[in-house]
Amino acid sequence: MVETSGGRLHPHGQRRSVAAFLAANKTLLATAWVVGFTLVFLWQSTSISVGGAGGGVGFLRLRSAPPPPRPAPLLRPKAYNLTDFGGIGDGRAVNTEAFERAVKAIAALAERGGGQLNVPPGRWLTAPFNLTSHMTLFLAEGSEILGIPDEKYWPLMPALPSYGYGRERKGPRFGSLIHGQNLKDVVITGHNGSINGQGEVWWLKHRRRILNNTRPPLLQLMWSKDIVVANITLKNSPFWHFHPYDCTNVTVSNVTILAPISGAPNTDGIDPDSCQEVLIENCYISVGDDAIAVKSGWDQYGIAYGRPSCNIVIRNVTARSLVSAGISIGSEMSGGVANVTVEDVRIWESRRGVRIKTAIGRGGYIRNISYRNITFDNVRAGIVIKVDYNEHADDGYDQDAFPDITNISFKEIHGRGVRVPVRAHGSSDIPIKDISFQDMSIGISYKKKHIFQCSFIEGRVIGSVFPKPCENLDLYDEQGQLVKRAVMLNSTEVDYDI
Repeated sequence: MVETSGGRLHPHGQRRSVAAFLAANKTLLATAWVVGFTLVFLWQSTSISVGGAGGGVGFLRLRSAPPPPRPAPLLRPKAYNLTDFGGIGDGRAVNTEAFERAVKAIAALAERGGGQLNVPPGRWLTAPFNLTSHMTLFLAEGSEILGIPDEKYWPLMPALPSYGYGRERKGPRFGSLIHGQNLKDVVITGHNGSINGQGEVWWLKHRRRILNNTRPPLLQLMWSKDIVVANITLKNSPFWHFHPYDCTNVTVSNVTILAPISGAPNTDGIDPDSCQEVLIENCYISVGDDAIAVKSGWDQYGIAYGRPSCNIVIRNVTARSLVSAGISIGSEMSGGVANVTVEDVRIWESRRGVRIKTAIGRGGYIRNISYRNITFDNVRAGIVIKVDYNEHADDGYDQDAFPDITNISFKEIHGRGVRVPVRAHGSSDIPIKDISFQDMSIGISYKKKHIFQCSFIEGRVIGSVFPKPCENLDLYDEQGQLVKRAVMLNSTEVDYDI
């Protein structure tokens, strides 16, 4: 009971009342304390956030548990999971036999439309294995195929016929982690699962010169057609990441390719080699060598093999190469390279932007190459054409085999932070013919003369081009009217090695 006097509240009466209440309701209060503590714990563990757009008072939003992995779509009449064949995705168990059994089961379905192998979330260690025709390899989100680091598990294969011997060492070469020959209708896709070559051991052995054979690519398909590689990540290949060799109708789309930008030698991203009808689009590539390099065989062996790379489109690509180039043609191009379109490409933080490289002894040709809407961002040399890339398969190359470089066009070329925008040096034996530059503006970081370098070159500049082009080129206005004839200056002033 609260005591009052003259309408005033007496504190001592209030204290007695509170004490009586506490004594009578100990169980209730204990329960309330437990409930309150539990609510606070749940609030902290689920990260309740309050607030709405614009900083106003919003609603309580609980961070829910991550959703389960997306189910793999059914892309073939029959689908299997790798676990159906004994696969264990713990990163330690070796799954080579599981992959081989799965591929064998799919090969038996060839007459019924083939089959699909789903690789679930997990880390699936394996030695190299082969694919089969009419097969889809589907990598779930959170899945990673891991190449076993021990080289004793990697088979040796004959040298490529257009190279004469393994690219780095004479004799047999290591086969790729995922391989296929004479296949048709092969799809490698997923929800951005990855294939990881775990190349660190290989790179170290290469630097120490203790390998007796050429290092393996990550993914190599040979003499095959109707190939799709899409929506996956390739990383840390021992050597080139994806090497389609003498293939037709190849599509690479929405693929990320990653390797350290230094210390990962020859980890090219995509190297179409003697391939026809190739589309590379919507890719991000940051590697330790050329992001993309179009090839077609090496010296006399490539000349004898005689299979060009042609009808190739590269578009919507972001590339980075600290030690080489974003997009290259060559240097192995002895079978010829023709009809290549490179467009809507950004190259950043790279030693070179786009490069054509060849040499005496290569033979072959590079012709009908179009670059459009190319952006360079902090690139040491933007456009490079080099005809003295004197690395040869052996001493048996033909010193009278001169490559032909004709009809190379550059349009809508822009950038910033570029030291030398153009260095295009032909030679008396290998002149650069019918080259054109149009709508070009590159912000430079090298405040010296000869930042637009060229020699033994013939062609034209159309309209506005910055920086000022070399005098070896005819000048035309935007309407195509000749403004000034070229002055042939064939000195090769070089500011530094690029």
